[in-house]
Amino acid sequence: MSKPTLLILAAGMGSRYGGIKQLDKFGPNGETIIDYSIHDAIKAGFGKIVFIIREELRADFQEIFGPKLAGKIDYDFAIQSVQSYVPAELGTVERTKPWGTGHAVLCAWEQTDTAFAVINADDFYGYEGFKIMADFLANDTDDTCHAMVGYQIKNTLSENGSVSRGVCELDKDGFLEVVTERTKIYRQPNNQIVFEESDILTQLEEDTIVSMNFWGFKPNVFPIIEDMFKEYSKKNLHSPKAEFYIPTVMTHLIHNGLGKCKVFSNESEWFGVTYPEDKPTVIEALKKLGEKGAYPAEV
Repeated sequence: MSKPTLLILAAGMGSRYGGIKQLDKFGPNGETIIDYSIHDAIKAGFGKIVFIIREELRADFQEIFGPKLAGKIDYDFAIQSVQSYVPAELGTVERTKPWGTGHAVLCAWEQTDTAFAVINADDFYGYEGFKIMADFLANDTDDTCHAMVGYQIKNTLSENGSVSRGVCELDKDGFLEVVTERTKIYRQPNNQIVFEESDILTQLEEDTIVSMNFWGFKPNVFPIIEDMFKEYSKKNLHSPKAEFYIPTVMTHLIHNGLGKCKVFSNESEWFGVTYPEDKPTVIEALKKLGEKGAYPAEV
């Protein structure tokens, strides 16, 4: 079996964070979070990296990551523009931000010819998740079986504000049934985790599985995504904030009998930088991992 490809979603602006956090420095030697993900991906058995970016970020990404990856792993760039894969008859699209994560994956079709995983550029997932996903993608022969690495909600919260998470419901065999985006999840003073919607609080158990946008797909999903996006772009041509997400794709596959999604739970601590105030926490966590020997002195 060929080695799987890792797609890194790095075209977003990071509006709440206030800058291009994908290129911000968090490690003891100025490493980005992407550096840690790539380190773990290579160790886990991935064979290629594809950065999904905006054209204006290409030079920066090439300068930062090109020298580090040369001779270690193949890499390429996929450009996500607002016109990418929009049907020609719709003309010029009037919007400033990309179409979302599902569209981003579609934009990497030409650079991807193996089974592939998708991650966020600004999230730290831990080696365990990459190993689980790489093994699945390299060895599973069912073209209709895709995957997700899930995280326990207790390991994904921010101390600096509420977070958005895809709350997952699984069937008895561990396959995804529904993923519901909850946009305001936080831990209360009484230590209970809740999501808030229309001023109503609903408790979530500590080990509730959530999606952190760590997905795995077989390559035959690309034509399906293309067909979905054609319809989506037609319907939302005049909705400049509408976004076409990866969970929308997975839900479509499941509900239409086109595929299924195996959910692999892991107990690793996820961390990311939703808010600027999260940065010191991430810096300290990476420092501790280095001191434990989980990563080399320079990643």
